[in-house]
Amino acid sequence: MEVMENRVKKFLKHFYSDILAPKNWLRQLNTRLGFFSWVIVFVTLKTILAYGADFEWLHVQDPIQVILMLLNPIGFTIVLFSLTLFIKSKQLYYGALIVLDALMTLLLYLNVIYFREFSDFMSVNTMLGYNTVNQGGKAAGAIAFGVHDFLFWLDIILLIVLILARKIRFDNKSLPRFKPFKILTIGFFILMTNLLVADIDRPQLLTRQFDREYMVKYLGLGPFMIYDAINTYQTGQVRKSATPEEFTQVKNYINKHYADINPEFYGKAKGKNVIVIHLESFQQMSIDRKINGQEVTPFLNSIYHSKSTIAFDNFFHEVGQGKTSDAENMLETSTFGLPQGSLFSKLGNDQTFQAMPAILNQREGYSSAVFHGNLGTFWNRNNVYKHMGYQNWVSGDYFDVTGQKATTWGLKDKLLFKESVPYLENLQQPFYAKYLTVTNHTPYTLDKEDRDPNFVTTNSGSKIVDNYFVTNHYLDQAVKEFFTYLKASGLYDNTTVVLYGDHYGISNTDAKYLAPILGKDEDNWSDLDNANLQRVPFMVHVPGMKNGYIDHQYGGEIDVAPTVEHLLGVSTRRYIQFGQDLLSKQHSDVVAFRNKDWVTSDYASLSDRYWDVKTNEVITQPSSKLQKKFDAIQAGVNEKLAMSDNLNQKNLLRFYEPKEFKEVDVSKFDYSKRATIKRLKRQNVVLGKSSTSLFAKNGNQSTLSKYVTDAPEANDEKTDSTRLLPRNADDWSQVE
Repeated sequence: MEVMENRVKKFLKHFYSDILAPKNWLRQLNTRLGFFSWVIVFVTLKTILAYGADFEWLHVQDPIQVILMLLNPIGFTIVLFSLTLFIKSKQLYYGALIVLDALMTLLLYLNVIYFREFSDFMSVNTMLGYNTVNQGGKAAGAIAFGVHDFLFWLDIILLIVLILARKIRFDNKSLPRFKPFKILTIGFFILMTNLLVADIDRPQLLTRQFDREYMVKYLGLGPFMIYDAINTYQTGQVRKSATPEEFTQVKNYINKHYADINPEFYGKAKGKNVIVIHLESFQQMSIDRKINGQEVTPFLNSIYHSKSTIAFDNFFHEVGQGKTSDAENMLETSTFGLPQGSLFSKLGNDQTFQAMPAILNQREGYSSAVFHGNLGTFWNRNNVYKHMGYQNWVSGDYFDVTGQKATTWGLKDKLLFKESVPYLENLQQPFYAKYLTVTNHTPYTLDKEDRDPNFVTTNSGSKIVDNYFVTNHYLDQAVKEFFTYLKASGLYDNTTVVLYGDHYGISNTDAKYLAPILGKDEDNWSDLDNANLQRVPFMVHVPGMKNGYIDHQYGGEIDVAPTVEHLLGVSTRRYIQFGQDLLSKQHSDVVAFRNKDWVTSDYASLSDRYWDVKTNEVITQPSSKLQKKFDAIQAGVNEKLAMSDNLNQKNLLRFYEPKEFKEVDVSKFDYSKRATIKRLKRQNVVLGKSSTSLFAKNGNQSTLSKYVTDAPEANDEKTDSTRLLPRNADDWSQVE
C-alpha cells in the first residue's frame, strides 16, 4: 500500500513539474504538440466560460449533465483541430491552428451575443436569414457587451504577440507518422462517449430535437451546429425538389374532402374574442369523474354540460413525437405533425403556415397572443409563433418564476392566468389568445399548500395515477378563477373560450393501476382500452348560446381549426386544412393516429389488429366485405397523412396565396419583454378613444385588482432560486 502511495505521489509530482508548472508553459508552446495542446485548452476554457458567464451553466441539474457539459467541448475540439496535425509545413500548421481558434471563438462569441438578447442559440437559418436575426431591426442596435468579453479573444492575441516577439518559435519537426491518427482517435473516443452517455441520459435527443439549449448542454455548440447544418441541408434538399404541381395535388385532395358548413352554428361566435385554454396532459376520462364521492373537475364539468357549450366526448388527440407542439400545430393549422420528431423544431424556422392567428387577423382584424409559464425557446416557439402570425409571445421569461411559484415545468397555472392580465387587457379586441397550462404535467406533483384539503385522491398503488387527479383538480380551480375574472372584468360576454386536451396524461404502462378506477378489469385491459384513453376534451363555450350540447361525433385535434373558424363565421374553403368541421353533417368519423392506426364509431385498427368498438372484441376473421371496408379506411388514413407530410416537409404552402391571405412577414415581430410592453402601451396611446382594449374600455385603468386567486404564492417576494427546469415541456425522461 505504501509503495502504491509513493508511486502515485511520484507520478503527480512528475506530472506537475514537467507539464503543469508555469515555468514549462513557454517551452511547451515551442513544440508542435505543445502548441496544439494549449490551443485545445484555450478553446475548452473559453467554451466553459461562456457556459457559466453567459449561458447560465445551461441549467444543468444533475452530476451527469455537469460532466457532459464540461466534457462536450473537448472531444469535438480535439477531432476538429487534430486535422491540422497532418500538415507538414510549419507556417501553414501554426497559421491553421490560430485561424481555427479564431473561427471557433467567433462562433462562440456570436452565440454569446445572440443569447444575451434572445435567450437562444443561433441556428444555421438564423445566420443565413438576417431579418430573423435582426428581429425587425432591433438586434443590430442592441448588442450587449460583457466585462469579460475580452477573455474570449485574449489567447489569440497573446499567441500572435508571442509569435511576433519570437518567444514562440515554429517547430521544424513534424509529428511522428501515426501520432496524428492516435490523437484523432482519442478525440473520436471522447466524442462518441459523450454521445453515448447523452443518449442514455436523454433518449431520443436527436430524433425528437428538443430545444437548442438541451442540444448544446448534451452535445456541445460545435456538434449542435453540425447537426443543425445537416438538418437544414436535408430540409433544403427536400424542399428544392418540390413543385407547384405537387401542391395542386394537395389542393385537389383538400377540395375533395371539404365538409360543408352547418348553417345552424356557422357564425354563432362571430366577432367575439377567442381564448384557447390548452389543458396540459388532460384526458376526457377526468370529466364527470368522481373520486371518493367528489368530482375531480367540478367547474370543467359545469362548462361541459352548459347550454352555452358545444362539447365532444369522442374527441382524440393525434400527436406523434412532437407531443404538445404537434397538438399546437394541429390546433392552429389543421395539418399533422411529422412522422418523426417535432415539426416545430425541424421545420419551424422558415415554414410557411396558414395558421389561425394570421387567418383571423387578415380576415377579421384579430390581435393575438400566447401565454405560457415555461421558457420561450422550448419547441422553437420563439421562431414558430412568428411564422404563424402571433403578434405577442408572453412566456415564462416575462414572469416571476422564483421560489415556490413554479414547478419544474413552469409557472403554476393559477399564477399564469393572474399574471397574464396586464398583457391580456391591453390586447386590441377582438383578440385570439392561447394559454398553455403546465401544472397538470407528469409526474403531477403539487406543493401541499396548493392542494385542496377537502379533495382526497385515489389509492391506486401508483403515485402517478394518484397525483394525476390532484393536479387535475388544481387545474380545474385555476380555470374557474380565470372564468370568474372574465366575468368580473367584462370580457366574458364577448369571449368564446375553447378548451382542449393536448395528449394523454396516464401512459399505457400505468393502465393496470387506472383500470379499477375506470371500472375495468386490469387483467383484460386491451389495446382498444388504451386507444379509448386517448380521448381528450374539446369544448367550445360561447356565452349567450342556448343550444349547446354534447356531440358524440368521432373526431380529433386535426378538426379544431375548421370547427372554430366556422363558429366565428370564417369560411375555410380557401385554406389548406386536413381537418373537417366537427359540426358539419359531412364530417367523416375516421380518426387517424400519427402511427397510421385509426378508430371510428364502429371499428378500430390498432397494431395490425381490427377491433369492434361497440363489443370491445378483436375481429380475427373479417368477411371479404368488411375487409374491403377496412382496406379503404386504411388507404384513406395513409393518403391523408402522406399528403400532410408532403405539404409540410416540402413547404408546399409557399406556392399558394389564397384570396385575402398573405404570407406572414416575421420581421414585424419582436417578442422581447421590453418591446412587447412598449408596443401594447403605444397601441392604446396611438388609438386613443378608438382603442378597443379592455384597459382602454376600463378608463385606462388596470383590471388586475378584479382577479381573485387563492394561490398561496401570489404575494411571495421574488427570490434568487427557481425550480423551473429549462427542458421541453414534454420531456418525460425525468421525474422529480
